[in-house]
Amino acid sequence: MELYHYYEKSVGPFRNLSDLDRDSAQAIIDAIKRTNTTFAAHRYDGYLARRSELEALARELFIKKGGRPVRAVPHYMVIGACPWLETWYNEPAFVKIPISRFDTSALSFSYGDLFPTFSPRVADGKEYRSTVYTWTEIIGVIARYGLPQDWNPIGEFGPERYVEVQVWCEPPA
Repeated sequence: MELYHYYEKSVGPFRNLSDLDRDSAQAIIDAIKRTNTTFAAHRYDGYLARRSELEALARELFIKKGGRPVRAVPHYMVIGACPWLETWYNEPAFVKIPISRFDTSALSFSYGDLFPTFSPRVADGKEYRSTVYTWTEIIGVIARYGLPQDWNPIGEFGPERYVEVQVWCEPPA
C-alpha cells in the first residue's frame, strides 16, 4: 500500500502550515487567497485555529490508542492516489511512499479529512465519525467501506474523499 502526499510544485513537499507560528501561517493563507482560485484559496476565517484544535485532538486520541507520535503536529498524506487532491493546487505534484517505509506506530488515520470527520455538522452516525485509527484498525475500516476516492470521487455521497494519514514523524527520504 502506498501513501501519497500532494503539494504545490513550486513550494515542495512536506511544507507544513502547522510548523509555523500563527501569523506566518495566516500570511501564507492570505497570499493563497489573493493569488489563486484553487480549493486551498477558500479556507474560512478561523481555519488555523480549528486545524490546531483538530491536530491536538487527533494526537491525544492516537496516544490513548498506543500511538507514538514524534512530531507535535502531523504531516498529511492519503492512502492511495486521489486525483481530486490535485485540484487543490495550481501546479500539483505528489510523492508516494510505500507504507512499509514508515514506523506505523507514528501514523494515525481518519476515514476522510479530519475536518469533516470531527465536524458537529456531519452527524450521520457513521462509525468512522469522530475517530482516529491505528494502522491495524484502518485496514478493517477500508475492508468494510473501500477507499473513498473509489466510491466518492466527486464528493456526491458525503465528505469522505480519501483516507487521511496523520504522519507524526518525518517522512523517509
